[in-house]
Amino acid sequence: MKPFYGNARAALGGWFRIWNELEVAGTYHVPMTGPFLLACNHASFLDPPAFAAACPRELHFFARKTLWKGFFGTLISNLNAIPIDRDGERDMQAFRHVFSALKEGGALLVFPEGTRTPDGELHAGKKGVGMIACRGEVPVVPARIFGSYEMWNRHHKFPRLTRPLGVSFGPPIPVAEYDPGKKDPKRYETAAARIMAGIAALEDPHLANALPFERSV
Repeated sequence: MKPFYGNARAALGGWFRIWNELEVAGTYHVPMTGPFLLACNHASFLDPPAFAAACPRELHFFARKTLWKGFFGTLISNLNAIPIDRDGERDMQAFRHVFSALKEGGALLVFPEGTRTPDGELHAGKKGVGMIACRGEVPVVPARIFGSYEMWNRHHKFPRLTRPLGVSFGPPIPVAEYDPGKKDPKRYETAAARIMAGIAALEDPHLANALPFERSV
């Protein structure tokens, strides 16, 4: 893990642990070597830093090209952000960066739903994530965050800083279990749906009484 990323992760972990009682379960499911996708639900602006704090592996992630301005652009570049157009499913340059990162053994954070949930519920996955998974031919680790919608959803102007947060990681989904094969006319949609099913199966670690040693922050 790069020093800058590691220090940022430690700072975020401390913040979320103190203010949000961050509970993390299932970190033993996260491969410590080799490429994979970390597929997560998306409820809040806080999801990327919360998943980065909870995950024991260094992550790459997408960010809109419009964010590359001044200090913030430099910051997210140093945190492995990959610039992507608003219409992400057509941004071939971004996908080339993704496949390059995976080929080098990196891990990529993706949000199959594409955008933040409007109501706190899980929604259908987009075919773009199915395409990345199937073409990348890497395992997919499902992950789910609990509490971030209540903290700062798309209807709130400001975050509610002291709400509890939980992150659960599930067993890696092998390629053969999510990819129906090239002959399936809806290959990528099917893969995305199977990945979302893995996310939906995860429970809030606060309710599941996660063991202390499963904390990753």
